[in-house]
Amino acid sequence: MDIKQEFGKRLNQLRKEKKMSQETLAELSGLNRPYISAIEQGKRNVSIEVIEKLAQALEIQIKDFFED
Repeated sequence: MDIKQEFGKRLNQLRKEKKMSQETLAELSGLNRPYISAIEQGKRNVSIEVIEKLAQALEIQIKDFFED
């Protein structure tokens, strides 16, 4: 599994732990739902700015994406 797939899987896990839909995450992060979906599928290479937006929307720290 490459880093994009690992990040996408972790994003999906964290989002579901918060009982949040992709649509809600998209609204809170200022991103669009298809983009969130592509990230979760490991199809997008995200920037640190996008990671920060996702972390803020999920109310977590950036480091949480990289810890189990």
